[in-house]
Amino acid sequence: MKRTFWTTVGLLLVIVAWYLAADRTTPFTSNARVKAIITPITPQVSGTIVEINAGNGEIVEAGTVIARIDPRQFEIAKQSAEADLARATQDVGADSADVSSAQTRVTRAQTDLETERLQAARVFELEEKGLIAVAKADESRRRLADAESELEQAQADLESEEKALGSTGNDNPRIQAALAKLSDAELKLSWTALEAPSRGVLSDLDVATGNYAKAGQSLMTFVDASNVWVEAYMTENNLGKIKIGDPVDVVLDMHPGKVWRGEVASLSIASSDGTNAKPGDPTPIPRTAGWLRDPQRFALRIILPEHTSGDETDDIRFNMNGQADVIVYTGDSFFLNTVGRFYIKLVALFSYAY
Repeated sequence: MKRTFWTTVGLLLVIVAWYLAADRTTPFTSNARVKAIITPITPQVSGTIVEINAGNGEIVEAGTVIARIDPRQFEIAKQSAEADLARATQDVGADSADVSSAQTRVTRAQTDLETERLQAARVFELEEKGLIAVAKADESRRRLADAESELEQAQADLESEEKALGSTGNDNPRIQAALAKLSDAELKLSWTALEAPSRGVLSDLDVATGNYAKAGQSLMTFVDASNVWVEAYMTENNLGKIKIGDPVDVVLDMHPGKVWRGEVASLSIASSDGTNAKPGDPTPIPRTAGWLRDPQRFALRIILPEHTSGDETDDIRFNMNGQADVIVYTGDSFFLNTVGRFYIKLVALFSYAY
């Protein structure tokens, strides 16, 4: 009897020692989610929707016109602005056609540059975190430089055409006011086409042609399919040994029975305290219920190097906020790593049942 008691005590001590060591060396969490960049598609002008060119869940390419707002009132405004410019230039003996054309090119170049800057900012952020290839970031730099060059050339052409008006015409306030009005009209007209910011998938599309779109109110959600990762929420005592680049095994609930290889891409140094989060606040962490206090958790970003994009031809599918199980191997312990790999395979098999 006494021998059985001490054997049981010894076994319990071994299990506790293994648990404490594994919690630091091979930390595991079932609190993980599939993540991607989410962008609300929000019109900048109000009007009736006359086109919906993509459906819910449909993959669209960058620059695809997803929806279009009735452009007629904005075309009329542009024509009115062009007429005002023509009258203003006639008053100073100038030819408005070249000035108007040059102004149109400047407006278009400004819009293109702003789009490239938004795209590049997102790509550069992901490059810093090691989530995309350097070649893709270099391509964004090239497109940004080209857009800047085009704007500089368009501005130079406009300046040249304005100088052709003579000193009086170039400084004439009526011409400057007419040019500003034309630029505003062209910009608003360009906003009637709602374009996909990158290659991705539409979600939460609940509008149709004939609906009235209000400026500043989101019409649908756009999920960037070019950058997908898994976000694991680890307790503080899990994080002590985790380093960027550590190997990871991931089980996705959408793919039960299979273990995916990944690596740690970044570690969060801040976490939400559970209050209402605002844009720019730390990542809010999903809470888990239990009779013990849930320790504070921090987000761990994990990439699957061969599956960083939601390619429909890939053998892996991602659902935004789909659940996952994650184990990180922080060291070279043969015993702990072997036990960890055996455990995550059991989790993968049991994922068929829940």
